[in-house]
Amino acid sequence: MNKPWLAWSLAGLLTTPLAQAQPTAAKLAPAQSEIVFVSKQMGVPVEGEFQRFDAQIVFDPGHPQAGSVVLTIDTGSATLGIPETDAELPKAEWFAAAKFPQATFQSTAIKPLGSGKYEVAGRLTIKGHSRDLVVPISLAQTGSTGTATGSFTLERLAFKIGDGEWADTSMVADDVQVRFKLALAGLRAP
Repeated sequence: MNKPWLAWSLAGLLTTPLAQAQPTAAKLAPAQSEIVFVSKQMGVPVEGEFQRFDAQIVFDPGHPQAGSVVLTIDTGSATLGIPETDAELPKAEWFAAAKFPQATFQSTAIKPLGSGKYEVAGRLTIKGHSRDLVVPISLAQTGSTGTATGSFTLERLAFKIGDGEWADTSMVADDVQVRFKLALAGLRAP
């Protein structure tokens, strides 16, 4: 007795979990996103931001380990909001934007911590210098937009940011706090 419905049912059962396990790609909403950096100059916090960046994020909260994050930052878009200082940031001592127009973060693993919190391990590259980094991230959902927020501290001298005379940490501290908010259309938060 030929039972084609049985074959179709089995095929549906076998492929449905695989289809559900595929993470979805999210699209960055730049107008609602930000990457801010805070350094201390002679002990005084100074806040700046990157005005241009992009993110390619593939993520499914049911299978976070299958996800990936690629963040690309236009180093020439760094600003402190002061024209004289902003003119210095793209120069070789700081971001060397002509030679290294982009900084990148490429994830290597995503670890769920529960309650919408994750650790994203990856490799950060600035000015041709790469370092491994673990970034704590919180995800929240508003309508069809997911928002990833977090912060971490990096040592600027490990990336040769503020090289030469600016390597003196009594003038500009080595530690730089980075805060970000990435609004992502199509990202489904838990």
